[in-house]
Amino acid sequence: MKHTYLKDLVTLKLDKDKCIGCGICAVVCPHRVFAIQNRKAQIVDKDHCIECGACALNCPASAISVDANVGCASAIIRAWLTGGVPSCDCSSGECC
Repeated sequence: MKHTYLKDLVTLKLDKDKCIGCGICAVVCPHRVFAIQNRKAQIVDKDHCIECGACALNCPASAISVDANVGCASAIIRAWLTGGVPSCDCSSGECC
């Protein structure tokens, strides 16, 4: 079952013009955020991204960017791993 972590807060971006359609992003993404359609990567569900950075690190065309280890998704993961309370320092105070 897929979980939405925090709606509309993920830093993931895909430059479709740079994408070469290799499919590596779809293979390395642990939450299946990407699919290859018409020989290009597509973000199929951005809200399932956990900002791990695997897609951006493995993209040979540098078509993907994500601020790994920052923001709300990272704060939630750290809290799960450490048993702490999520703290992402959002200025709005609404995210975590």
